[in-house]
Amino acid sequence: MFDRPSLDTLVTRTRADVLTRLTTDDVLRHSDAEVLARAEAGAVHGLYGYLDYLALQLFPDTATDYLDRHGSLWGIVRKPAARATGAATLAVTPGTTVPAGTLLRDSNNAQYETTVEATAAGASLVVSLQAVDAGAAGNLASGAPLSLVSPVVGVQTAANADEISGGADRESDEVYRARILTRIRKTPQGGSSYDYEAWALQIEGVTRAWCYPEELGPGTVTVRFVRDDDAGPIPDSSEVATVATHINALRPVTSQVTVAAPIAVPIVFQIQALSPSTAAVQAAIESSLRALLRQESEPGEPLLISHIREAISLASDEYDHVLVSPSANVTQTTGHMATFGSITWL
Repeated sequence: MFDRPSLDTLVTRTRADVLTRLTTDDVLRHSDAEVLARAEAGAVHGLYGYLDYLALQLFPDTATDYLDRHGSLWGIVRKPAARATGAATLAVTPGTTVPAGTLLRDSNNAQYETTVEATAAGASLVVSLQAVDAGAAGNLASGAPLSLVSPVVGVQTAANADEISGGADRESDEVYRARILTRIRKTPQGGSSYDYEAWALQIEGVTRAWCYPEELGPGTVTVRFVRDDDAGPIPDSSEVATVATHINALRPVTSQVTVAAPIAVPIVFQIQALSPSTAAVQAAIESSLRALLRQESEPGEPLLISHIREAISLASDEYDHVLVSPSANVTQTTGHMATFGSITWL
């Protein structure tokens, strides 16, 4: 944020600038006009810098500090960070009670707290958890190790997470900017395909959405979406229900809307003759392929073999490779979507 100096500050700065130039040695060598010109030029130069800053803030495609203000004018609110929720399985002594607010942590020291008090009927106890801090870092795959922050009588320190999901980072400037620009360029039409996609994207954690009019017959609308920043992009049933509830509150009353998760079709890539065949290059290729899937994979749409080869070739330090599988465009049926499976290095 530009920090505008006060009038007193400007006077003090200009006075100091003038006085520092009127030293004993320089007073005869520099005229008053020269000194004042330099001092005033410095002040005006700062004003020009502020105008440059304002010029960027005037338009949503370049604004930074004023981006949220632009969004508010169009009714587009930046999505806040969301806390991940889920459960964990604890090994306990039968009859043990685990109070609400009990803290656990994962291998990265991210903390989770139990949301309700629970009492064990047997040797294991499933407790509901939510991340202490909001953000995608709170998402954990099923089976991820957890441990108690402080001992609880009758509870073993080590635990295993059931899937913990729903955590999302605060919407970045570029993603938020894209939603604002799309809203400006595509006027809401009371139920167009874009409207359904925009409604889905208003939910925290949703990164991409697609609308399929009349997929299930006349008068029907099918909406599918993904959450690319979660542990896996395919949403679970509770996340689907959240989007469906939000859309049902906004949709035209005559529409029959179905919100569904895409069906994942993991791709197993097979690559041989990689040069250079190093761990760093392999990691760069995996990152490039994941980025390709995030950019181009859509339900029911093919993933082009030429784009797969290009993504591998663009990986940092990759010199040569042979793509064994897939060997042709990866086609999908309705509702199915290519996702990253694994890479086999031959």
